[in-house]
Amino acid sequence: MPADNLASLLAAATARLKAAGSDTPTLDARLLLQAVAGLTREDLILGPDWPLMREQLAAFEGFVARRERHEPVSRILGEREFYGRVFMVTPATLDPRPDTETIIEAALAVMPKGASLLDLGTGTGAIAITLLAERPDATGMATDLSPEALAVAASNAARLGVGDRLTLLEGSWFAPVSGTFDIILSNPPYIPAGEIAGLAPDVRNFDPTLALSGGADGLGPYRVIASGAASHLGEGGHVLVEIGAGQADDVEAIFAAQGFQTAGRHHDLGGHTRCLGFNRT
Repeated sequence: MPADNLASLLAAATARLKAAGSDTPTLDARLLLQAVAGLTREDLILGPDWPLMREQLAAFEGFVARRERHEPVSRILGEREFYGRVFMVTPATLDPRPDTETIIEAALAVMPKGASLLDLGTGTGAIAITLLAERPDATGMATDLSPEALAVAASNAARLGVGDRLTLLEGSWFAPVSGTFDIILSNPPYIPAGEIAGLAPDVRNFDPTLALSGGADGLGPYRVIASGAASHLGEGGHVLVEIGAGQADDVEAIFAAQGFQTAGRHHDLGGHTRCLGFNRT
């Protein structure tokens, strides 16, 4: 990579990442360059002839090489923006996707004043923390099987100012939970186990399998959530779950068998059904 100005570095990195198969090579290169140089996008536009220091050049080369091996930019930088806030991500957590913002919008539309929420399989804490940040009168509880993921969630909650309103519990789904809630949410693992090997390397090699695999048919977590939700859902409460492509009918049937009725299908920006809402019949 030429040890030249910002413009030439950006062009060279973009070409490399395009050749490596990145769908967003220009964006990837820009974000990595901004990070090592400590600059904004406006800085890159206003100062394309600025040089980088030797240490910054070495760091940028390392970042680009990692992205060429399909490591996501968010994992290289250790953070991901979600619903306008920056969340720390680590190898122990799923990388929050923009599609998951669909469940945030759906939840905000039904959360009562002073709502209590339960987030199952919280990972980075993105769902629970975002909702608590958006609704300062709400309180929440979140569970995860991974103590490492819970540590990340705790750090994110503290940094984003909601740590005093979020209780984090280690355990599988409802196992460590007591009490009832106005809203129960989850972005569970929903990839059929046999399909994980065929996922894009950005996902397969860097998201934890624990956060991807939904069992043989991808629906195992929904069966657990549906069977346990009734005893933890307050009167008039709602359940919201993220789903994968083509799973809507199957997930609705799983919840219907447990006495729930569908209260809404919510679509992501691509027009796909991404979130299902349920309440008690």
